[in-house]
Amino acid sequence: MIRLDIRSDLRAVQQQLDRLQSGLRDRVISAAINKTADKAKAEMNRQITSEFAIKASDVRSQTRVQRASAKNLQVFATLQAFGKRRGKRSRNVALFRARQTKKGVTVQIKKSGGRKIIEHAWIGNQGRTVFMRDGKQRLPIKPVETIDVPQMFNTKRINAAVIAKINKDFPVELARAFKALERRGQ
Repeated sequence: MIRLDIRSDLRAVQQQLDRLQSGLRDRVISAAINKTADKAKAEMNRQITSEFAIKASDVRSQTRVQRASAKNLQVFATLQAFGKRRGKRSRNVALFRARQTKKGVTVQIKKSGGRKIIEHAWIGNQGRTVFMRDGKQRLPIKPVETIDVPQMFNTKRINAAVIAKINKDFPVELARAFKALERRGQ
């Protein structure tokens, strides 16, 4: 499981926050953090699907935002990317546009790269798994696996883009949450 921890400098809005009571201040900060975390999750999904040949629904199902709460003294949100199978760090290559050919199975891991052939492999398990033999004998067989969503998220370009999005959006969302509180007259 990959967790992302971002710390931000709040000096620009510190004076406005100091005018609020501590309970209201926590509500404003947690609302801004939650909105920013939701935007970061969307950006992570966008970045992964733009670089890797994987469906957005597969990425979305493996990411989660643990929301911040104003009740806690320490206000934070956690953006998580976790493996489909707990404790496993890999996914079967059938997820990456696998096609059966006479020579084996072709897959496309990255969108920018071409299709790669895995010789003597076949698609089984109703199209969900690519297998190949483990040696010359008929058995045993093994699934052909590659990286999963947490490792995709952990690539430098994707991680940097998500962090940049968080750093750009958090002050904006904090100002919006503060204005929304002022409009409500609290």
